[in-house]
Amino acid sequence: MSRIGYKVIELPAGVEVSQAGEVVTVKGPKGTLTRNIASDITMTVEGNEVKFTRPSDDYKMKALHGTTRANVNNMVEGFTNGLTKNLKLVGVGSRAQLQGKKLVLSVGYSHPVEFATPDNLTVEVHDKTHI
Repeated sequence: MSRIGYKVIELPAGVEVSQAGEVVTVKGPKGTLTRNIASDITMTVEGNEVKFTRPSDDYKMKALHGTTRANVNNMVEGFTNGLTKNLKLVGVGSRAQLQGKKLVLSVGYSHPVEFATPDNLTVEVHDKTHI
């Protein structure tokens, strides 16, 4: 049995969570997100903690309990840490380098592959094989 629904979500500084009916709104330094949650799941915000409760131990309620908590937690995490992906290039001769705002990959083609990065995306190359 999953116990995800019972875990408390700790709200970092600058993040607010509010509920109006079935709509949960998360406001943070990176923007605002809204999401509909199941009407049977009760959300309570106490200080900097968010808790979820379910009305019964029915199979459907257990599933909605954990899913609702996970969705709201992902919204909070997105506002504090943002989305990060760490990539590792594996292979002989595979390497990456950053030229200004361009990511240049040497991944086995006869020519280097160049990607222009958007303004809202940050790319870091830690060494030749870790992006």
